[in-house]
Amino acid sequence: MIRSLLAALAAFAFPAAALAAPPPATVVVGFDRETIRPLIVEGLANKETGRKLEANDPVRIASISKLVMGLAALKLVDEGKLDLDRDVSDYLGWKLRSPFHPDAPVTLAHLLSHRAGLSDKGGYSIPLGESLEAKLADPASWRDVAKPGEAAFEYANLGSPLVATVLEAASGERYDRLVERLIFKPLGVKACLNWIGCGPELEARVVTLYRHTGEVAADGPDRLPPACTIPLAEGQACNLDAYVPGTNASIFSPQGGVRIGMVDLAKIGQALLLGPDSGLLSEKTFDRLAFSAFEGATGASELFCHYGLAVQAIEMGEGACDDTLFGRGGPWVGHPGEAYGLLSGLWFDVQTSLGFVYVTTEAPPPAGGEDTGNFTPREKELMARALEMVGKP
Repeated sequence: MIRSLLAALAAFAFPAAALAAPPPATVVVGFDRETIRPLIVEGLANKETGRKLEANDPVRIASISKLVMGLAALKLVDEGKLDLDRDVSDYLGWKLRSPFHPDAPVTLAHLLSHRAGLSDKGGYSIPLGESLEAKLADPASWRDVAKPGEAAFEYANLGSPLVATVLEAASGERYDRLVERLIFKPLGVKACLNWIGCGPELEARVVTLYRHTGEVAADGPDRLPPACTIPLAEGQACNLDAYVPGTNASIFSPQGGVRIGMVDLAKIGQALLLGPDSGLLSEKTFDRLAFSAFEGATGASELFCHYGLAVQAIEMGEGACDDTLFGRGGPWVGHPGEAYGLLSGLWFDVQTSLGFVYVTTEAPPPAGGEDTGNFTPREKELMARALEMVGKP
């Protein structure tokens, strides 16, 4: 009788345990100058199939993609094909001007540092079949502020399609192929933009992004190839064969569309930590990138207090900033990301030669909208765990 009762209780308890919700898909990878080490791997890559998440499963990393774009720009500077301080109109073949400052040139340095006066209020995705030039001619794409370069920092995703298009025009290469040649291949990284060129092996390991409410936010099975993975204008065929580099690189989502695993992302972080010793950038261009991170982002939110060429410094010890993520060491240099229920980050501390990359999913959106929130309690808890695991509590 007692055995029967215990068996019944066990049978009753098992389904309850089995139905317990898995934690949000989360990966944290630590790195230093010599090693890369997965620290935290939790949750499911896809809830419908029940596939467990692995450390290097490819995931959309959101705005860390801008850091990849900045590195590609600096690589072209090293190749002698690009000048960050030149009027981008010279590359585009058409005149780019703010309607509020028709005589002031716009440079890549202005765009990468979010000081060109652009605005996201009119949207920042320009589908295949629509005109980037027409988008930038719309006054809604600009703010009535000081002229480019003197405008206060304001985070604008619209700058990324423009930067990527300039890189195409300067190099003659399609943006996705350019990033593969300049960044991914030299570092031994398997990654892509908007799933273009990733191939079946990476597609099979995709991390589906879910919102905090449970619905699929991005990269569900029905949103992968052979489905079209680029934005299209109405009636436009999903075909890049006729695409002309230097016309509209928005289709590759340079502001947030990189898909990459965290172990591979750590290779990019490690190259930054190593600086010129990594061979990725020359000493001159790396110094410009590194020093730019500490520029004051006048007029920025409490999170973006120091921001340069698509790279940011946090935890500078300034009272006006609400940018604490680690609470020790620092300053930390890198870039955050937030979109589609995902939070991400790539950060390293030169003084301790320590860095981390992370993604975590099913996060509620910031109260003030995209790109407005500071680091969340979940991110801070993950970094505290990671620091403990590497012996730096």
